[in-house]
Amino acid sequence: QAQVVESGGGLVQAGGSLRLSCTASGLPMDDYAMGWFRQAPGKERVGVSCISWSVASTYYVDPVKGRFTISRDNAKNTLYLQMNKLKPEDTAMYYCAASSLNLRTTYDYCSGSSSFDYWGQGTQVTVSS
Repeated sequence: QAQVVESGGGLVQAGGSLRLSCTASGLPMDDYAMGWFRQAPGKERVGVSCISWSVASTYYVDPVKGRFTISRDNAKNTLYLQMNKLKPEDTAMYYCAASSLNLRTTYDYCSGSSSFDYWGQGTQVTVSS
């Protein structure tokens, strides 16, 4: 059964760093575009960062540009999100997702969660002020 599983969340002080990981099993991750979404309490789920299957293209939502870095290791079937200079407003449940669609840009993936076939259960990130 294909699935993706996130790890690496936790509690960190403002200004700190965390690295999230997402391991895919049962699916060849190099055939999938991948993304990180987040959902804060009472808010909609939003795309944070997405990456094409070939690593040639990445997208970041404006609030995280310059602080977060998405990467993937297809040989290890693992997706990463390095989060630096964390802020309290980054507090949310973070989800990993995999898409088999062939969309034109990584923005197209991140702009709509319906583009993704597989979702993880999420990992909580809490940033204290």
